[in-house]
Amino acid sequence: MSDLQALSNIGTAAVMQLRRDQLAAGKSFMINSADLPAKQSYLEYSDGTINLVTIAPNERSFTTLRKLSNEEAHALRRQFNLV
Repeated sequence: MSDLQALSNIGTAAVMQLRRDQLAAGKSFMINSADLPAKQSYLEYSDGTINLVTIAPNERSFTTLRKLSNEEAHALRRQFNLV
């Protein structure tokens, strides 16, 4: 395994641990995707829901655009290897 691959694995493990910690504490976890327009992302919640959000005009909060269906949420988790 190359040094770059080892660093990538360490980074991925750290993000996965952060996700587990955030969700376990009842906080949301942001999932960024290059497939989304600028200023949009997904917020995953400890109850399993995922919302598509955009940065609010005040740039201090988010505006929910829509809640993903259970099927969409599961597909998104598979896409990002979060299952």
